[in-house]
Order: sequence, then structure tokens, then C-alpha cells
Amino acid sequence: MNQWQHWTNEVIPSLIAPYLTYLRKSTSLPRWSCYFQVLDITCILFNHIEILRIECCTCAPAPLQLLSRGYFACAPIAPSLAVDLQLLELVKTLFVHTTPNTTAWCETLEVFLAGRGYHLTTKDNLHRRFGNAYHWYSVLFMSADDHLSNVIGTHRPLPLPSTEGLTHPSDYLRSRCPICFGLDDWRKSRTLNLKPDVHTCIDACFTQKRSSDQCSGGPDPPNPVRSVFLLDDEVTSMEVHVRSCRGRPLDRGRKRKQPAATEEEGDDYEDGMRVPTSVLDGCSDSFLAADEKREKASTQFFADTGVMAMLCRHDRVLWLANMTSAGEKQHYALALIQKLFDNLPTDMTVGLLYDIGCQLHRSCLKYRLLDGAVLRRITFAISVFHAYGHQWACQIIYHPRKCEGFGLSDGEGCECLWSALKHLIAPLRISGFHQRLFVLNTQVRHLDEKNLSLYGNWLIRRWNNCIKKKSTATQALRELSVDEICVRQEWQSQVEYQTKPLPRRSKTNNDEEISKILSLEKSLIEIDGALRRMEMQLCMGNVDNLTDYNLRLIEERAHRSRVTDTLSRWKTRLGISQRTRLEQLRRNIYLQVRLDTQALKTRIHERLRQHKFEIEKLERSYRQAVNKRKLNPHVDAAIQRRNPTIRKLVSTYNNLCADLSALIRQHRSPPNAIPPNPISPTSIFDLDIDADIWEDIGLDDVVLEPPDWLADEVTRAAIRLLLEIDRCNEEESHVKVERCALQEWAMREWDGLQRACAHANHVSDDGDDWESDIGCGDEELMDVLEDIALADQYRGQEEHDIEGDYVIHESLIDSPTKHVRFNL
Repeated sequence: MNQWQHWTNEVIPSLIAPYLTYLRKSTSLPRWSCYFQVLDITCILFNHIEILRIECCTCAPAPLQLLSRGYFACAPIAPSLAVDLQLLELVKTLFVHTTPNTTAWCETLEVFLAGRGYHLTTKDNLHRRFGNAYHWYSVLFMSADDHLSNVIGTHRPLPLPSTEGLTHPSDYLRSRCPICFGLDDWRKSRTLNLKPDVHTCIDACFTQKRSSDQCSGGPDPPNPVRSVFLLDDEVTSMEVHVRSCRGRPLDRGRKRKQPAATEEEGDDYEDGMRVPTSVLDGCSDSFLAADEKREKASTQFFADTGVMAMLCRHDRVLWLANMTSAGEKQHYALALIQKLFDNLPTDMTVGLLYDIGCQLHRSCLKYRLLDGAVLRRITFAISVFHAYGHQWACQIIYHPRKCEGFGLSDGEGCECLWSALKHLIAPLRISGFHQRLFVLNTQVRHLDEKNLSLYGNWLIRRWNNCIKKKSTATQALRELSVDEICVRQEWQSQVEYQTKPLPRRSKTNNDEEISKILSLEKSLIEIDGALRRMEMQLCMGNVDNLTDYNLRLIEERAHRSRVTDTLSRWKTRLGISQRTRLEQLRRNIYLQVRLDTQALKTRIHERLRQHKFEIEKLERSYRQAVNKRKLNPHVDAAIQRRNPTIRKLVSTYNNLCADLSALIRQHRSPPNAIPPNPISPTSIFDLDIDADIWEDIGLDDVVLEPPDWLADEVTRAAIRLLLEIDRCNEEESHVKVERCALQEWAMREWDGLQRACAHANHVSDDGDDWESDIGCGDEELMDVLEDIALADQYRGQEEHDIEGDYVIHESLIDSPTKHVRFNL
């Protein structure tokens, strides 16, 4: 512990300036060959070992002398081993691309050096000393990087202070993502009708956990580096707040609607929600049912159970929250949201993508978990990756492709983050608390640096994809020859109809009660068939994992028992006339086929949701960085083995749709009956937002005069195309604003860097020219930044294409990579 305090309080702060001076004077990290007496230090290099003798004292400590020679010490006072800076830099770079394993690295290095005749004097001691040197070198590197950022920040032009609180996003947010939060006058982007102003996504990962059984046994004090993790006090404070809100009695005199409808009551909207209670309950149930096999972390064996992340639209981490509960509690997401709004101006709006965004929105309104001023500035949506777990009525409101303002944002940035961190799962499982946070922070810094260099490519890719999608959709819409105003009216009518509450249930509504019984009987037949098939596979021994298979069989039997009990209760409530009506409807062929089709489609929904959740786990294990959308053959085979009946169910469903169509043609159906759309067997597993699997056309009660959005295929296609064009238009506006933000940030950083260099030259005692050093070391960077700075020349030109308060040169319209600035 004393050594840790020496590193933290004395050595690392004293090494920052010499380390920066060393880097400034030498870009190749050379070694100096000065030898002194007193300490014999073993120096580890790439291909050999040297013994260095130095004399150290309080005014010239060993770490400082070693650093001046290109080595880093393993101890703060009397080190016995030092490592070449170039070797440490290689290891640091290696450990952000592969699993950080110092034990294997040291064993490999020791064998490698022994093969060349170099042996250490002490056996089995390289791992501890090398690991210590590597850790504190990483701390020094991060501290020096933060120090440089602070120095440049003091010379960077700052926005004018205001007495009304934040007028711009905080410096922290501007450093996390300059494209999202870096505009000098971000309010001008509202001239393009961009709402919300920024997009964020939230998700949790339960694979990044830490065992409660500490195997290392050594000290684990905090590291003196900047962290993206929320403080424990911030998370705990939100947890206490949520508990108090959920236990708070309702205000007197204010009547709050009940969260769920009973059998005898009607469905309704909850306060502030646009989706009925029955739909929200269905979304909650579907996630609990389909996601029950996902691995959760037990607090009995794990001290830290996972990580929850908040990312911006450009996949940059804003904050992380360390999770210590067994489940995905809402207070973690709320703590991240509150932290975000604490760093935003009071009038900036946020679009929040979350896999259960509808449930979070519901809880915030129901229990008032967030301040009203904050909640009004949030537009909730569900991430595209998890949309398949939601009811269709919920997707109409919360899907980002249906919700205004989200452009082509999909909320999948967190999935990319978990994929980038997957190589840390094993080593962090047995690490200390602070060491785990330090390694994750190091990885996030690496991803930030990598992401920063790809901003331009990101803008080009998004722009080209947007233009391509918009051009295709516009051409297809033009070929349909429809009135855009009428199409938008039909879409509004569809939203209003498909999101309205269910009709009131009453004892006199015989047909509805009877239809429910008939549908439940068909579902029970399907469950019995599935049980027989599972039992037959078990008897034949055609099972991969006997324990998991038995658990699934027990769950399926329990499900059948619940369905049987419900069916029995419903039949008991029927009167004599209803039972007579039930027997009559049993002989109605059309109704029988329609109920069969409804039950089968419900079964397909459940199977597909389970299928997608299983794919998600396997994709995270085997996903390739080149193309995330393509699974390896062995993964695809595993999925097919887990879901052998889905394609058969789809085929049976399509046959029933054909039967319904035949009955309609034979006039054996009610008037104005509409045949349901068959499901494509080739795209069934994609679960696209516009797939036929979501629509229940022809399976609901017959409408006397079906509207165009329900019965007219041209209108239905036009609605999909028009919504896609709307999202592409929003994406174009977002990319234009992001292009301006990137340019302004680059010029602002360049100005701050030049002023910092000028100030350093002025106060420097040795007269070194930092600017010339930088120019000689990286002329290409200077050329790029100077080229960006030339954007000011566009201010004085006469020929411009004006869009609102933006001034865009006509030669720059087709590409987001050219320089565009606000008309200031």
C-alpha cells in the first residue's frame, strides 16, 4: 500500500513533465547509455537484457533517471527491474486488442530471452515486476494524455459564460463526442427541424462481471486516472430515490388510472402514454418469457454483476455504470439519464434508445422517477436490435423507423461496445474492483482514439447509405402515383386505430368470450403436440444437453397447466345460451380456420422471439468484426438445431391463409372479409419492422368498410416508403449538422494547440520550438488541419446554396466531407 501511495502521490505526477519532454525530443523512444553506481537494475528490452547501474537520491530518484534513459521502473523507490518504453508501448497496444494476460506474456518473453542467452537472476519474479511496470506506465500514459488535454483546453476558445446555467453541453460531454456536443451554436441546428437534438442509447451487459472470491489477494486501491464510470454514490442515490418514489403514496385528490385491466374492465391509456395498458403488459410479458434463458449474474457468486452503458449516436461511450444487482434494475438507467441531463443545457432535448424504452417511459410517468422538466425533453424509443420483443402497437409508437426525429439511428452502439469488450470477460472475472474499472477505462480510451480517427469515414458511410435508401424509396413511391397528403392521413388513421385500447369486456359480449375459448383450445392443442414431440425426442435420446432439455420440458408442462386452468375457468363462466353458441361456432368452418391461423401465428411469434434471443447470445460469442450480420456456419447450424419447427409452422400458417382465401372466394365467410397475408419463409428470421409477421390483417374481427391502410396494398406500400423517406430526410439533416460540428471542433482544437505551443515557447527555458517539432513529426496532420482551417474562405464567396440559417457552397452539397459552416 505504501508503494501504491508513492506511485500515486509522488512518482507519477513528477514524471509527467519529463515524460512529455522526452517524447518531444525523441519520436522514436531511443535508449540513453549513461551508467552510474549504487543500484543494479535489470533492463528488459525487445531482444536482450542489460544491467544498468545508477546512483539515485531524493533530488534524482531512480524512476526519473530511468525515464530519461528510455526505461520505466517497476518500483517507485528502489527498483530492481526496468522495462524499455518501446516494449511497454507494444504491450499496451497489444492488450487493448487481445486478452490482457501479463502472465502468458512474461512467460513468453522469458523463454524468448532465454533462447538468446539472457537469463534473469531471480526465478518466477518477472511477472510481478513486469506487471507493476506495465500498470504504472499505463497510468503515466493516461495522466500525460489528460495533462495535455487540460493544457490545450486552457488555451481553447471558450463560450461566453452565462448566469442562466449551462448554455452549452459541459466540457466533459464535448470531449466525449465533439460531433454530438461540440457545436458553438447548437441551437441553430433547430432551423432544420431536428428534434431531438442528440441521440443516445442505453443497454446492459451481464457478461462483464467480477467474482466475489478474490483470487489475487493483493491490494486494490483506486487508480489516479479519469474514469467514465459513475460514482457509486450517484448510483446509490438514484436507487434510494427510485425506492422512495415506488413506495410513495398517491397524492390526495388525484385519481391515478390502474396499471392493468381486469377481465370485467376495459383497457385504457395510462397517464401520458400513447400505448394502451394491455400492449405495455404484453411487451413486459414477452421480454420476461423470451428472455428467461439469458444468463444473469448471481449476487451470491459475483460482487459486480455487469455493466450498463450510455453511448451517443456515434458509438462513443458517455458513461458506464457498474452493476451489483442480479437483474437489470431501472435505477442504473435513470442514474445515467440524470447524469446526462446534469451536463446539458436546460433546453436541449434527447432521443433515448433502450431495449425496453416503453417500460422505462411507463415507469417514469407512473412513479415520477424523473423531474418533469427532464422528462419532457426525452423522446423514448426502442432499439432496433430488440424491437422483435415488443407488440406491434408498441413498435408503431416507439420504433425509431416509425418515430419522428431519429433518422436512421438504430441504438445498436451498445452491442458493438459489448463485442469490443468481450476479450476482457475472462481476465476481469477474477480481478480486483478498481483494477476492473481501470482495465475497462483503458479499453474505452482505446476505442475513443480509434473512433476519433474514423469520424470522416463514419460521415461518408452514413451519407451514402442515406442517399441510396432515399433514392430507392423515392423512385418506388413515384411509381405508385399516390397523393402524399392522403397517404399521411392513412398512416395517422392506422396509428390511431392500432393503438386504441381494447373494447370493454362485459358478460354480455358472448362472441368475444366464445372466440377466446376457441382460440385457447387451439393453443392447447398446439402445446400438447409440442409436448409430445419433446417427450419423443427425450425418449429417443436425441438431446444435446439433458439438463437444459428437462428444464424446458418442465416449463412447457407448467405452461400447459396454466392454459388448462384458464380454459376451465372461462368455460365455467359461460351460461346456457353461451354454451349453445359455442357449439354452433365449433361447426363454423371459416371461424375455425381463422382461429387456427391466429393461434399458429401467436405460436410463431413466441418461437421467433426465443430464436432471436438465442441468436443474440451466440452472435456475441462468434460475431466477426468484419461483418456482424453474417453468422459463422457452425452458429447457423446450432440455431437450426434449436428451432427445427419454425419453418414448418410458417408453412402450415401459409396453408391456412390459402384456405381462408379459398373460403372467401367461395362466399363461405362474413361479408367484407380480408384474407391474411402469408409469411415469407426466406425472410422470417429477419423480423424487419415492416415484415408481414407483425400485421394481423384478416385475423381480427371483420370491418364493414376496411380502410385503405388495411385493405389496399398500394396504400400500405406507400406508407412504408413515405416513412422511410422521412427518416432519410432527418438523417440528411443530422449528417449536415454533424459535418459542421466536426469542422468547428477540428479548427477549435487546432487553434488551442497553436496557442498552447506559442505559450510553451514563450515560457520555455531551453527555447525548443514545440510547433516546429510537431510539424516535423507529423506534417500530414498539419496539412489536414490547415486545409480544414481554409474553410473560412467560403464566408466571403457570393455563390451559395442557403438552407435556413446554414450557408452551403453549391459544390459541397453532394458530399458531407467538404467544409460547411454556419452563417455567423
